[in-house]
Amino acid sequence: MSHPFNVGSKLFDGFYLGRVASKKNLASGIQRKDDRRARRYLRSAGFFVGAIAFCCAASFAQQAAPDMPKAQQVTRSGRTQSGGAQVQQSSNTTGSSATTNTVNSTIQVSAPYQGSIRDPKASNGPLMLNIADAIQRGLQFNLGTVSASSSVRQLRGERLAALSQMLPNIYGTLSETVSKLDLQAEGITGGLLGASAPTTVGPFHYYSAFANLSESLCMTSLYNWRESKAALDAAQMSAKDAREIIVLAVSGTYLQILASQANVLSEESQVKEAEATFRQSEREYQAGTKPVIDRNRSFVQFHTEQQRLTSLRADLVKQFMQLARLIGVPVSQALTLAEELPAEVPPAVPVEEAVKLAMENRSDLKAARMQLKAAQEAHKASKAEYLPSLGISGYYGLQGINPDKGVSVFQGAGTISIPIFQSGRVRADIEQADAAVSQRQAEYDDEMGVVELDVRQSYVDLQVATDQIAVAAQNRKIAAETLTESLDRFAAGVTNSVEVVQSQETVASAERDYVSSLFTLNLARIRLARAVGLAEQFIPNMLKGN
Repeated sequence: MSHPFNVGSKLFDGFYLGRVASKKNLASGIQRKDDRRARRYLRSAGFFVGAIAFCCAASFAQQAAPDMPKAQQVTRSGRTQSGGAQVQQSSNTTGSSATTNTVNSTIQVSAPYQGSIRDPKASNGPLMLNIADAIQRGLQFNLGTVSASSSVRQLRGERLAALSQMLPNIYGTLSETVSKLDLQAEGITGGLLGASAPTTVGPFHYYSAFANLSESLCMTSLYNWRESKAALDAAQMSAKDAREIIVLAVSGTYLQILASQANVLSEESQVKEAEATFRQSEREYQAGTKPVIDRNRSFVQFHTEQQRLTSLRADLVKQFMQLARLIGVPVSQALTLAEELPAEVPPAVPVEEAVKLAMENRSDLKAARMQLKAAQEAHKASKAEYLPSLGISGYYGLQGINPDKGVSVFQGAGTISIPIFQSGRVRADIEQADAAVSQRQAEYDDEMGVVELDVRQSYVDLQVATDQIAVAAQNRKIAAETLTESLDRFAAGVTNSVEVVQSQETVASAERDYVSSLFTLNLARIRLARAVGLAEQFIPNMLKGN
């Protein structure tokens, strides 16, 4: 906008020219004399109108209350992540006396990590995967990654918004103004210096092209930006922790499939053994050397093993589908795993060293620390609402009656706003921010305890699994030797089918125990890797003997 003094002068110049043009019948000398007198009086009136406008504008500027910056409040709790993957190991108290497996191990995956987006390059042909390939696909297509990335992008936008509150706002304006004023309506009546004032002014027009700047500086905006930056850092740590969860979910499901495949292979061997025993009993029964009861026992055992094999194969197919859902592969695609469960594992680091590593590497603990920092910055922002703020505004540009005849104009203003009374709003913000700080401090302290507990429980599971695999391997060997001896005794007619069936059940149980022990041992290893925050670094190479 232009200076009020200049506007008033230009308005009355336009009015005067129109008036002079209507009096061409006057003598030229008298016209020139009146012209000079009217111009002088009208310029004085223009200055008078401009002065009034300027005073009104100045009064309005002094009375207008600036927008005071407000502290951004954080949620009371910083724990926003839902779902995940969890390894559970519990005691097996329902097993028969024939089993040596004393623990049950499971991997449980919950939303959003259960799902994925489909790989656009996926085909319906067979796909062979090792554990590193499966993990890489999971990190790329699992829904947990997508959700974590979206949260990071959203908080990045909030940080930029907070930063924009501290940066100047610069913009340009180009305008053309056409106006006609009723002076009486504006309260300007009577004459000035003995001259009568016109009732209207205009029409008149002018052009303007301005570059405008506004800036607001206060400590609240600075702390708001720091709070948004800490929240973004926390989201990035949560996204990194989401990757660890995905690695745990994919690798645990991968190991579960390997264990199921081993159980299927073992059960296929049991079916073949039971079938061979049944065929031998059938022949001996037909020959009259064995009673029908031996033949029937062998028949029932053979079909029982077949039913077990059918059930195990169905479970294996469903587990392949679950893995496909985790890594963005169509559930109808045929998958083949390229590795096996290792029985020999390297020793783990001492437990106290593992706890120290976890405190340094766990991304969820770092996220809790950043959430606490964000709450502390929000608390500082609330206190800063008591402090004065500085506002700067102004413009510079060209203004004139047409684009070719413009003059440079500018204006600058600085304002210091001092809070005096705000009806307890600042105190309410401080109380709210203080509650959030206390809650997040408690959550951070609790998270440290959760991390240490996770590491120490992982060590207990690993120790149990290590001891159990040795016992299971020995029992597997003894059960196989017993079955061989029972079959020889049965063929020689020394014993009946009862001993053979019992030996076959013992072998089947020992094989299941051995596979379960292998699964438990390797599952305990990946749980420990997750507990110390090194899952993504360690697990892709764990089946290679590392």
